[in-house]
Amino acid sequence: MKKVFFTVFMAAIALSTIAQSNDNWKELFNGKNLKGWKKLNGTAEYKVVDGAIVGTSISGTPNTFLTTRKYYSDFILEYEIKMEQGLNSGVQIRSNSFKDYKDGKVHGYQVECDGSKRAYTGGIYDEGRRGWIYPLKYNPAAKPAFKNGEWNKIRVEAIGHSIRTWVNGIPTTNLVDDMTAEGFIGLQVHSINKKEQEGKTISWRNIRIMTEGLEEARTPMKNVRLVSYLKNVLTEDEKEDGWKLLWDGKTTDGWRGVKLDKFPEKGWRVEDGMLIVEKADGAESGNGGDIVTVAKYENFILEVDFNISEGANSGIKYFVQGNINKGEGSAIGCEFQILDNKNHPDAKRGVLNNRTLASLYDLIPSYGKRSSIVDKWSRARIEVNGNKVKHFLNGDLMVEYERNTQMWQALVNYSKYQKWEGFGNFKDGHILLQDHGDEVRFRNIKIKEL
Repeated sequence: MKKVFFTVFMAAIALSTIAQSNDNWKELFNGKNLKGWKKLNGTAEYKVVDGAIVGTSISGTPNTFLTTRKYYSDFILEYEIKMEQGLNSGVQIRSNSFKDYKDGKVHGYQVECDGSKRAYTGGIYDEGRRGWIYPLKYNPAAKPAFKNGEWNKIRVEAIGHSIRTWVNGIPTTNLVDDMTAEGFIGLQVHSINKKEQEGKTISWRNIRIMTEGLEEARTPMKNVRLVSYLKNVLTEDEKEDGWKLLWDGKTTDGWRGVKLDKFPEKGWRVEDGMLIVEKADGAESGNGGDIVTVAKYENFILEVDFNISEGANSGIKYFVQGNINKGEGSAIGCEFQILDNKNHPDAKRGVLNNRTLASLYDLIPSYGKRSSIVDKWSRARIEVNGNKVKHFLNGDLMVEYERNTQMWQALVNYSKYQKWEGFGNFKDGHILLQDHGDEVRFRNIKIKEL
């Protein structure tokens, strides 16, 4: 009887908690008219049909947004969305429209609705600013959650710096970002460029929001990759997962000149949370010189955010052995190439584009797009697990190879590294940021040892 009573008691508490959470919900759409909403940017039509807001695509207009007049900071948002095949849409959260920003263009976080084969529904796109910040290449297991042409339920939890989403109950996005803390909710009708997209519709219904009791109502999320854009700070989840900062964002602790026992006195500076290699004459290691971690690393995942100036050349090297090259020039190691492909001549040198952005320099060309990324922050990720190595750029796999093999040695023998015995086959080594005489900015340098 005691066990039965305890079970009933706990169930009553749970139901009471749920009821309390339900009491905190507020409807954003009354099911009858568009009271509390306004239209921005484009001229696509929104109307209420059978208790749903229906947006219709038209030609000759930019993206159109139906936005709440009220602004929200921390909240849990739920809505249902149905989209005709062939369209793209989304729901803006914490978004804004300012006259002094691109003449009032709507910008901010967008919870994607994607009916294409790419299947990014539930991912986060930064509308009007940075573009994709959590595409579903970070969580491909969630891609099948969205059902084309059917009603889909989306849940968004935006609490503090955390933005997490679910599509039909499937956990989709696990993002940490601190760019915008408050803004409106907006329903997007995307611009179209094909005649067959004209007149197609996107519908929303059961749009509700919770702004109180959020911690109690939060949904557990497990086994979904966390992507953080906090500057030189680790989240508690990252710390628990074994990540460590390689640079603290303030000092030069943990780094030294590759041929020095201290940090270089010129050529590098720390400014506004960035580690900057200064522009010189474009020479390889001709100013302040390369810098390396004091420690060596064997198996790891390394992430580095970088921002290149026009025409810049630099690189992130690993398995660096400081005593190999004692002469002039850069230290020797496997290199994740950082390059302005469009404006630096090195992009056309080497063999089959093996000196372009994200390539394994002078050895293996990067996959996919090799467009330059100038004056924008990009993220390099290098995964080393024994002899198997991968390069990623902004979440895309760009290079994959295996060391200590016959094929690897053949590549080395055909490259500029052929004269360095044991190149690339060392068990461990330092991590290096290259001075190539061009301005490049680094931040968010972190590592997880495996």
